[in-house]
Amino acid sequence: MPGSSLNIKGNWDEIKGKLKAQYAQLTDEDLTYAEGKGDELVGKLQEKLGKGKAEIVKLINSI
Repeated sequence: MPGSSLNIKGNWDEIKGKLKAQYAQLTDEDLTYAEGKGDELVGKLQEKLGKGKAEIVKLINSI
């Protein structure tokens, strides 16, 4: 399914900063990303933001 996998380009700290600016409720813990653990990150964000997986992936990939 296109658009269903994370494509984290560039600096994760920069992406994390942009997400925190856009969604004040997110914490550093919510945005902990480890290589190969993208599904865990997406799951946390789905829960916290009340959005679907595809929407979260699209959001992260667009930054």
